[in-house]
Amino acid sequence: MNGPLIEVCVDSMESVREAVRGGADRLELCANLIIGGTTPSPYLIREAVSTGVPVNVLIRPRFGDFLFTQDEKREQIEQIAQLRSLGAGGAVVGALLEDGSLDVPFLRACREAAQGMHLTLHRAFDVCADAQLALEQAVDIGFDTILTSGQCASAMEGAACIARLTEQAGSRIAIMPGGGVGAGNIEQLRRMTGARAFHLSAKKTVQSGMAFRREGVPMGLPMMSEFERFVTDGAQVRACREALERMDA
Repeated sequence: MNGPLIEVCVDSMESVREAVRGGADRLELCANLIIGGTTPSPYLIREAVSTGVPVNVLIRPRFGDFLFTQDEKREQIEQIAQLRSLGAGGAVVGALLEDGSLDVPFLRACREAAQGMHLTLHRAFDVCADAQLALEQAVDIGFDTILTSGQCASAMEGAACIARLTEQAGSRIAIMPGGGVGAGNIEQLRRMTGARAFHLSAKKTVQSGMAFRREGVPMGLPMMSEFERFVTDGAQVRACREALERMDA
């Protein structure tokens, strides 16, 4: 691809279709995006792949930190190995050791399991102890992309760090800003960071169709309503696409 790439993070077929409608170049497919994402089902992977848009699949067994047990590591390796048969184009992984460094042996095993598929280092990178060292380790392992907010809560806050990482990476690995990226800031982020790939979810809130509602009985996250959900908005994706096209024009 000659122009900038837009990757949209989605966790349902409704969001997949909206992302495709908006002009996404690639999908990062997950489940449970509201808790940062976990590995999606084989069904969802196959259905997303059927759209014809490249699909990278998040491999993450649970919510929480990135210090994984041996059982969790074996689970992830097996899931990565299954992706090719499901038609996915790549895997999105990340893991840390107790001291905040990348879990290099495990990530090398992920690279081996992925064979020639695209491999993204996800935002575990944003809570590692040394971003510059982790970048060099990611290159050595064979990652294709690092997804990062510049070790801040949002990509805009971390833009200076992302710019340094982009310069350090050169052509060896793609640095992809993610975290609060949208039509209102994507042009500024591109100018500030020099990045050529951008990650966004473009969420909108959709109300439940339930007519009967028993309030005050949370099923998961107490701070969230059981009668609202987040879905990708194709119009927001399209607005990001048009903003980047204006810059190129």
